[in-house]
Amino acid sequence: MKKVLVTGFEPFGGESINPALEAIKKLEGWSQDDFQVVTRPIPVVFGSAIEALIAAIEAEKPTAVLSVGQAGGRAQISLERVAININDARIADNAGNRPEDEPVVPGGPVAYWSTLPIKAIVKTLQEAGIPAAVSNSAGTYVCNHLFYGLMHYLDQKGYKIPAGFIHIPLLPEQAAKKPGQPSMSLDLVVKALQLAIKTTLEIA
Repeated sequence: MKKVLVTGFEPFGGESINPALEAIKKLEGWSQDDFQVVTRPIPVVFGSAIEALIAAIEAEKPTAVLSVGQAGGRAQISLERVAININDARIADNAGNRPEDEPVVPGGPVAYWSTLPIKAIVKTLQEAGIPAAVSNSAGTYVCNHLFYGLMHYLDQKGYKIPAGFIHIPLLPEQAAKKPGQPSMSLDLVVKALQLAIKTTLEIA
């Protein structure tokens, strides 16, 4: 049976929850006829995030990897198109690190494209009534750091599997404390990720 690895970040920036972590808790062990989902929490720490993801890939040998993170201010599921080789943190990570203008991988390529079928996933989600769009910027914080680290690792190892990063909105209980911020229910986020997984495996 195929394995799909889905990762989600732990809370950060003073939040007590992270929708990415809550979503992967719901996805753990979810399966269909030919695949099963395995999940891993990822620390919001530069360096350690990539190490945790690589360890999970080596342990599980997945046929696809979807990393998920929170994006406050976004109203839709965002399929990230590109990871760039830069760490530039607006706030400190959970270990107090705040890199500025530093490469994720010294001497590495400027950028990597996602290998998820991002436009097909967006179409599937929109047809299911879920707000979704392709995003051309994963930022320069730990989300992009992990995304770049994932794609660089797979490239260096020659692993030809679909992989990429998906940003999700805040949960309603988070947005309630931040007037004007959009949100999405956890159930809808989980449904979106399930559809993203199924679409990826259908096309891969």
